[in-house]
Amino acid sequence: MIILLSFELVFSSETDDRRPYIVHMDVSAMPAPFSTHESWYLSMLSSLPTPSGGRAPTHLYTYTHVMHGFSAVLTPAQLRRLERTEGHLATYPESYAQQELSRRRHASGACSVEGEVRDGDAFNASLCNRKLVGARSFSKGLKHSGISISSDDDYDSPRDFYGHGSHTSSTAAGSRVPGANYFGYAPGTATGIAPLARVAMYKAIFADDDLNSAATDVLAAMEQAIVDGVDVMSLSLGFPESPYYLDVMAIGAFAAMEKGVFVVCSAGNSGPDAYSIFNGAPWITTVGAGTIDRDYYANITLGSGVKGLRGRSIYPKSTPLSNLAIYYGSSSKQRKCNSDSLDKKRVAGKIVFCSAGDYGARAQLSEVQSSGALGAVIATDEGEQLDIDDFYMPFATVGLSDGEVIRKFIAGTKAPRMSVRFGATQLGPTIPAPQVAYFSSRGPSPASSSILKPDVLAPGVDILAAWVPNRPFVEVGNDNLYTDYALVSGTSMSSPHIAGVAAMLRSIHKDWSPAAIRSAMMTTADLVDNTGRPITDMVGGSAASPLDFGAGHMNPNRAMDPGLVYDSGSEDYIEFLCGLGYTNQQIKVITKRRDFACSKANLDLNYPSFMVILNKTTNSATRTFKRVLTSVGGSSPSRYKAVVNAPTGMKVAVAPACWFSETMVANSSSN
Repeated sequence: MIILLSFELVFSSETDDRRPYIVHMDVSAMPAPFSTHESWYLSMLSSLPTPSGGRAPTHLYTYTHVMHGFSAVLTPAQLRRLERTEGHLATYPESYAQQELSRRRHASGACSVEGEVRDGDAFNASLCNRKLVGARSFSKGLKHSGISISSDDDYDSPRDFYGHGSHTSSTAAGSRVPGANYFGYAPGTATGIAPLARVAMYKAIFADDDLNSAATDVLAAMEQAIVDGVDVMSLSLGFPESPYYLDVMAIGAFAAMEKGVFVVCSAGNSGPDAYSIFNGAPWITTVGAGTIDRDYYANITLGSGVKGLRGRSIYPKSTPLSNLAIYYGSSSKQRKCNSDSLDKKRVAGKIVFCSAGDYGARAQLSEVQSSGALGAVIATDEGEQLDIDDFYMPFATVGLSDGEVIRKFIAGTKAPRMSVRFGATQLGPTIPAPQVAYFSSRGPSPASSSILKPDVLAPGVDILAAWVPNRPFVEVGNDNLYTDYALVSGTSMSSPHIAGVAAMLRSIHKDWSPAAIRSAMMTTADLVDNTGRPITDMVGGSAASPLDFGAGHMNPNRAMDPGLVYDSGSEDYIEFLCGLGYTNQQIKVITKRRDFACSKANLDLNYPSFMVILNKTTNSATRTFKRVLTSVGGSSPSRYKAVVNAPTGMKVAVAPACWFSETMVANSSSN
């Protein structure tokens, strides 16, 4: 009686501490009377004790493809009892994702060939067509975490509320649309990378006061995508980097890879710090963000037009600032537009010019707006990147050299005046591109520094694509502005570019594995920009490194015929997991395999890149890599020669020479 009472008291103290968990099971332990895994799981949950006045366990999802197991809402006591059940492998608490936009952060989509439509809030099957062939939403885990999905904040359905899913999917596979633009910027015909591909959407990110995504829901979305038979999965979100057996993206992507699905994920927006990468598993293609050869500006005229300058601006209204007086403060704080430095009476009706400040253009603009000035021109470090949301009043930024031109004009003119006309777009090789975006996460991967991540760079800065037209995109003064197309930045925007290329490669080379598709893109990527110089970093403008851009910037045309590929499969990845020192149980969680042994531990994957970390205290070191190359260049014999530009202080030798005579069969080992 005392033991029972104590047991009940423990339960009673935990009735309010229910939370979602992901439970991994060994399905070989399923008792014979059960016909399905789900019936076994449900029976298991129903057998768990329920505290007096408390709630029974709540089943959320059953997972069959992404993993063997289920998710459920449990008390700590119910969890402890469950963990003693035969067949239990591991249980992990719910975790939450980050969305990879540099501004608004929303849901993700998947490129697909077929799917299923589920009606829901503000959405029904009639909204699908021959382009959008499937739509599902997954929110059980989020709602059981205490997050309410209100119609004021989001739709509890596949319908896109904020625009991120529309933007990413149209980037990957949008049809050609003439006349697309963002309030006059970037005018022209918009098209996705693979305009003939079909799309299925799997929504697992929802908003209340913030944007949220639960691991239980993301796994369920990936599960459904595999069931629907997608060819490519594009996921623009990331969970904090952790060992792969704790990483739901790595676990779900491994299952998708085994089904032949190409999985591409955003690298994250936590750059430019090292070790900031997300989604670094070697069976995931991880994509960083770069700039494009297109920029948006305002024409700045000083005085009567003797001197004209260009300032960067994406201010969405076309009304110009015409021949207005310039205010440039007398003190250092005023000239830098520091907080609380501007006098409202002195700046009224004028354009404020700000010298480079101590706290960046955003802080300066906030001060100008609060002062009541009509507009601003701000001199700033050209590496500072402003987002669409920053252009809530008429202003433009200029580089430090043009800022000096404006300062001298003000100093040498009795009553200096300025005009600013917005809405111009510049294209072409005068804009060096790509540069690695300042926000793009950098390698190495915290989970495994032996694999170079990101894999590749793709456009991710100010990308024009579809948006939701019934929601205000930007607020200017008291006006909410709506648009069918938006300019958005983030690695969320770069990963669907690679998804589109993968869809095209899959349509041409139907027998290629996900690793072969990735290899084709990596080995044909560009290492120089459109001026022929090495790719640079937006931060400081210096040459970027492979830890910033991976193999280089995508080149879709060259990727169609790479000649050689580095292929890998499940067994290679299992050897890699063994090399990481994972236990058998941890490897089972990732792979669902029972019949494996870590007889071969190998961190040297057959990967299209080579990564070695050297000890600074050691005078010399030798590292040998082994790769197997497969010819995909046609039936005619081909000869390939390896050419290596070794990093400073290193010597690289490649042997033997490679000779190929058969397609997809002949291969050669190289060291």
